[in-house]
Formats: sequence, structure tokens, C-alpha cells
Amino acid sequence: MTRLLLLLMITMSSCSSIQKNQVSLTSLKLQTSYQVEWIGERPLMDYSYLNIILDQDNKAYGLAGCNYWSTNYQLHGNKLTFDSPINVTKKVCTPALMEQEQRFLDTLKTIKSWNFSDIQQLQLWPENGQPIKLWAEEKK
Repeated sequence: MTRLLLLLMITMSSCSSIQKNQVSLTSLKLQTSYQVEWIGERPLMDYSYLNIILDQDNKAYGLAGCNYWSTNYQLHGNKLTFDSPINVTKKVCTPALMEQEQRFLDTLKTIKSWNFSDIQQLQLWPENGQPIKLWAEEKK
């Protein structure tokens, strides 16, 4: 009976800590780099890196694969929009990387809302179509 009670207490304690962790992952964090994994229905090209950072001053910025980008954003609850035009540096890369970058920037202009998926992946939803899917990067 004592073992059963101990097992029950450990199980309940584990569930409690899991719930606390899940709650903390459901809020969009400012000053956190979110790495892009998918743009709409297409995953990123191998070895490419795109990210988004939202700061406290309503500035959004990151790397679009080849060029750095920046703009202002508005965040109200689960509503998120990025201002147009988006400022972009003018480096030229391979055609495939430039095409991916343009798809990312075009999609970013149409974002209307955000949420977290069942696996705690950030999803930025455009007006139409599939979301940009991102993971929060570990701070080093």
C-alpha cells in the first residue's frame, strides 16, 4: 500500500511539472529567436537558416536566408501583423535561396495571427494558406 501511495505521489508530481512547462510554452516570447522550419507547405532548404525576433519596441527582425530583414509589428493577443515594406539588405545568393527568401518575406507580409501547435511549435498564420512554422531557439 505504501508503494502504491508513493507511486501515485510521484506520478501526480510529474504531471504537475509537465503542465507548468506546457503553460510557459504557450506564450509568445519577445527577445527570443524563433528559427523557421517551414514556409507554408514547403520545408526549408537543407543548410539554410531563417529566423524571427520580436523585440519590446515593436520591431521585428532576423535573417531571411541570404539577407537580413527588419520591420515593425503589431501584437494584440493572438493577432500579429508585420508592417510593409519590409527592409531587406541587398546581398545576392543562389537562385534557390533567393526564391525561398522571397517566399518567406511575401508570406510574412500576410501574417494575421499566431498560435502554438500541439507539439508546441510556433505557427504564424497568413490570411490564406499554411503557416510559417518555427521553433524557439535555446539561449546559449
